[in-house]
Amino acid sequence: MFALKRLAPRLGPHRGALVGAGICLLLSTAIGLAFPLVVRYLMDAAFGDGDAALLSAIALGLLGLFALQGLFNFGETYWLGATGERVVTQLRDELFSKLVGLSPGFHASRTSGELTSRLASDCSTLQQIMGHQIAELVRQLLFLFGALVLLTLLHWQLMLTTLAVAPVVVLAGFALGRLLRRRSTEVQDRLAAAHAIADEAFGQIEIVQSFVREEWEQARYRAGIAAALESALSRAVVRAVLFGVLTVVAFGGIVVVLWQGGRLVLAAQITAGQLVSFLLYAFSVAAAIMALASLWGSYQEAQGAARRVFDLLDREDSIKDPAVPRSLAGDGPPEIAFDDVSFRYGEPEPWALEGIDATIAPGEVVALVGPSGAGKTTFASLIPRFWDTTRGGVRVRGVDVRECRVEDLRSRIGVVPQDHPLFAGTIGENIAYGRPEADLRAIEAAAEAAHAREFIERLPDGYDTMVGERGVRLSGGQRQRIAIARVLLKEPEILILDEATSGLDAESEALVEAALEVASVGRTTVIIAHRLRTVRRAHRLLVLDRGGLVDIGPHETLIERCELYARLYEGQQLA
Repeated sequence: MFALKRLAPRLGPHRGALVGAGICLLLSTAIGLAFPLVVRYLMDAAFGDGDAALLSAIALGLLGLFALQGLFNFGETYWLGATGERVVTQLRDELFSKLVGLSPGFHASRTSGELTSRLASDCSTLQQIMGHQIAELVRQLLFLFGALVLLTLLHWQLMLTTLAVAPVVVLAGFALGRLLRRRSTEVQDRLAAAHAIADEAFGQIEIVQSFVREEWEQARYRAGIAAALESALSRAVVRAVLFGVLTVVAFGGIVVVLWQGGRLVLAAQITAGQLVSFLLYAFSVAAAIMALASLWGSYQEAQGAARRVFDLLDREDSIKDPAVPRSLAGDGPPEIAFDDVSFRYGEPEPWALEGIDATIAPGEVVALVGPSGAGKTTFASLIPRFWDTTRGGVRVRGVDVRECRVEDLRSRIGVVPQDHPLFAGTIGENIAYGRPEADLRAIEAAAEAAHAREFIERLPDGYDTMVGERGVRLSGGQRQRIAIARVLLKEPEILILDEATSGLDAESEALVEAALEVASVGRTTVIIAHRLRTVRRAHRLLVLDRGGLVDIGPHETLIERCELYARLYEGQQLA
């Protein structure tokens, strides 16, 4: 009962609505159980006594009962539906908060399409449990046991005949229900994989279309949904077998009850009204068994969704705050130190960094240089603790980054990544992302410092211009300047620039370089330099190769003594 166990604690704050729904459910079920008894007297009045007045009174009474039942059904459905919506909304919020807080290491092993599928389809499946299935389960159990009690009171021998089919139904439901759960899990997993393919294609639509790979992406998605369809058809077969068996068994039992009851009427042991009443109860038992089997199948499907959702909620993040965090507070820009740092992304993986000892002085501008795959991006990503070191430690202001709160650390660091992604909002919202309380004057000042104000004010809507998903409506250079403005508005103590001027023309590059030079004053700055002409303003360069630190020094010194750096620099100058 994994799903119910995990969902039950979330229903506590909604006790009032659940109590109201439960009362409505009990009263509605009581009316449903009373209906066959009333029909018994109606039938006897029509065929036995021939009392027209009594017949009319009973019919009016039934109409009144059904009106009350409709009112109770409304209350039950609304309260349970509203509760289900609220609980699932909270669950989605918790799941999103959990996912957005997990480290890049987790997201590197999952696709965004898979995670959004967990937020959407899996949570919707769980909503069906709380908004409908629990109530229906209780209702059908009440109908089943209530009808059996009343059948026993009416004629216990016929009740035993009706109950004889129950073991077959239970065994079929149990055996086929487990198979149905496995098939449903396969369907959800394959749908999540197909959603991941679609999400990736949409996110890289310009690449897809520029390489004319639309048909290939269509084939990938088609293969993904075909695999999901295969599992869904297999699930449909299992579900069809389950309901086919239950239909034959349950209604076959009713035929036997009808035959046996007819013989009792012929023998004058029961009246026709009693037989009709008994048959209605027998139908109620059969319908309850069928409904319970259906709910069991649906619940098995929901079990897989619950496990996927709660596995994510229960996941322990590798990046955790310490029990007693140390403060990073201090005056001026901080010092950064790497103490014998080694790091790799997984046990079988080669070392991305190995034995790194380096100190970046307060306010110093340091550039990381080296060939592709040397470990430059990994080096920089250890400072904001996107990953934890495998061996050794990274210290900021003398404090190991693992000993301080992650929020405290990252609030002091500004990162401008190489691809400069933007959010699908306005230019102003993107610049103010790190300081949402900033006023327009501060936003304009940051944009001017990044030399973005000139092009923003030429746009018809200015800072209210929508940039599109990932900033697709802006040029690469414009996106870069907005990303730089976003970091400048944050006013961090540490700047990490991953080739922040790439994609700019010569004029824009000179302007942004000047802006970054001003922004670096009073801040400790780490530049990941892919183009070595951007290292002119660095105080020192750290030359990395194959995860190791080859040399440290200013440009002029390294040109003379570091063969690797001289070769890289001369190669780019010739290019």
